[in-house]
Amino acid sequence: MNPAVLKLAFLGSRSSLGRMAGIGGGVAIGVCLILLLWSAANGLAQRDARGAWLKEMGQSSVIAPPATDGPVTNATLTPIPLTPERILLGFPVDIFRDQFINHRDIAAVPSTTVKIPGIPAPPAPGQYYASPALQHLIESTPANQLGARYGQFVGTINDSALPGPDALVVITGATEAQLRQGPAAMLVTSFTSNPYGESASLYRTALLVGGIAVLFPVLLLVSIATGLGAAQRRERFATLRLIGASPKLLPAIAAVETAIPSLAGALLGIILAGGLRPAAVQIPVNDMRMFLADFTPGTGFTATVVAVVVAASALVAAVRTARTGIGPLGVTRAMHERTPTVWRAVLLLAGLICMATGTVFTRIYTRGNPWTSPLLIGGFVLTAVGIVTIGPLLTRVVSTMALRRARSASTVIATSRIRGNPVAVFRSVSGLVIAVFMVSVFAGGISAIETINAPTARAGLLLPASIYTMLVPGTAPSQVTGAAKNAKALAGIRAATIGYAPTPLGQGDSMDIYIPTTEAPTLGFTETPTAKIAAFDASFLESWTTKPVPLTAAPVDSLAGLVPVVMVISTDGTPEAIDRARTSLNTSGVTSMPATSHADLATMSSTRIIQGLSALAYIGVFVAVVVAGISLAVSTAAAILDRKRVLGLMRLIGMPVSALRKVIIQEAIIPLLAVLLLSVGLGFFVAWLMVTSFGGGRTISWPSPEYYAALSLSLLLALAAVTATFGIIRPNTALTSTRFE
Repeated sequence: MNPAVLKLAFLGSRSSLGRMAGIGGGVAIGVCLILLLWSAANGLAQRDARGAWLKEMGQSSVIAPPATDGPVTNATLTPIPLTPERILLGFPVDIFRDQFINHRDIAAVPSTTVKIPGIPAPPAPGQYYASPALQHLIESTPANQLGARYGQFVGTINDSALPGPDALVVITGATEAQLRQGPAAMLVTSFTSNPYGESASLYRTALLVGGIAVLFPVLLLVSIATGLGAAQRRERFATLRLIGASPKLLPAIAAVETAIPSLAGALLGIILAGGLRPAAVQIPVNDMRMFLADFTPGTGFTATVVAVVVAASALVAAVRTARTGIGPLGVTRAMHERTPTVWRAVLLLAGLICMATGTVFTRIYTRGNPWTSPLLIGGFVLTAVGIVTIGPLLTRVVSTMALRRARSASTVIATSRIRGNPVAVFRSVSGLVIAVFMVSVFAGGISAIETINAPTARAGLLLPASIYTMLVPGTAPSQVTGAAKNAKALAGIRAATIGYAPTPLGQGDSMDIYIPTTEAPTLGFTETPTAKIAAFDASFLESWTTKPVPLTAAPVDSLAGLVPVVMVISTDGTPEAIDRARTSLNTSGVTSMPATSHADLATMSSTRIIQGLSALAYIGVFVAVVVAGISLAVSTAAAILDRKRVLGLMRLIGMPVSALRKVIIQEAIIPLLAVLLLSVGLGFFVAWLMVTSFGGGRTISWPSPEYYAALSLSLLLALAAVTATFGIIRPNTALTSTRFE
């Protein structure tokens, strides 16, 4: 190709440099976002893989005798002895303030060969390894609130076994006898590397759908940016044809002309993504940041993105130029768009059918089906593409109706152009339409997340400021009394009540707990019997109990001869007092389970994890909306520049600038309104299909206020994007500019 021709094509005017800068900038933003999204997906996968060992549940540590007749719940269980190939793993519930600590108790023989992730060897009883974040928390907190729970610090857990730098993980050593006191100790021979278990397929499906939802507006932005200045390009190409360029040469020039700024933009996008990585990893997901090393797109993926973006933009530019039919005198014929037909609805229907089929499969094949995820993901992509393809059809229908009712010149001009070019006009707002669809999908999915409200104080239920623990059967009453006395001596502790029973709970017919009637008010009971000893059902302690438990007169007059079974500590409700009480009980040596409160349920619930993922969804919503706003601004500016001759002639014959602005606004609003309700409805329908496919009896509900805020932000960005282009109308349609046209 003649270098002089290329120079004329690329550097023919200042507008050429501006157009190339616009293409490069748009591609840079798009590539940057693509790389950051992929890096985030990699980071989440790496984070889950690092913490997979914490999902290991092991196998039972006892052998039950074979059943002969009836249940064997009261039969004697035979402990499975420890060997070098298996260790005993405990899972004590550990809460500090409102943070859940991954706590693992380990008992192992000295010659054990079981490799524990992140530490060189199992800690001895009374020693512990902690993650750097937890150790920092321990060192910055009074020992009687946290550090005293674990014993002697012997080292930190390696990053390779931590989900993220904020992970709170502790591995403590314990004796075999201590762990066998609790009901949850399990035997472990090795640790799993599968972080998702049976939910792996659905989890990956949700992440893929979320990634595609954010990626789609980005791809539209790249597509719109590479089409900047099409009108000026056609005029320069007409000049080249006039001086002898062949028709086959023009597509090649267009391809090279687009490829060069696209390549520069892609390289700039890589630099931007690299510069934003340290800031991006600071965004917590599930209350935890990612390691910077995990937040990387990978060299292969980066090279693939650059190659695909550059090749696709060059190919599209060449095809568009070849189809334009540019001759020596310019475009030889007006480029009329084909009238959109109902066939444009095929992709949308196909996508919805695929998603509905995938949802039905999840209900029929409860143990999984290999086609479920492909159907859901493929259906989601087809639905998103289908909204873009059906948009021009709806835009033309709405513009036709508006044209019939037009009462002003600006409306006639705008609706006529929309009716004649529905594809080109809808392309300007397609990014925002997709963003609204994605926002609705996210909002619908988030609405399915149930929140656990904080418990409130009610008579007959365990008070929110109280914690309780079960006592080891056979513990001497004096030892329990001593533990209660030590707890009551701590700051913020109001009472320590010991509950008694004729036999250890679960080993007799009764589940009643006896306490001195004088101590009943400390547990929140307001109506007390006149007897010296009162009784209440053990369900009083459970978090799922919602009906107040009555306090009745006990059938005994004295606690003598009864065994201590439970201890309840009432605090002043401050976090410090609750953690002091929790630490005191857990280190007393009389408990068979970690001290717990009703507020712990919300901290440990899987809902908390899902709510953490919803934060990721809101980030996706923000990215999609902002990118869509940028796309609308770019495409509106491009439409003005491409038609500056027509708009200039309108001003020449007397049309004021204000009327031209109304034309531009209506060209943005009409296609947006034509598809907006469809996008919202389809977004919630797709969300309902996805939520239903995940099972668990979940369904969507009314969206949260954040959804309406996001929707309002979308419309405000649309308005801002259109009004931002008003500044280029006046100079590009001035009389002097039109004279040179």
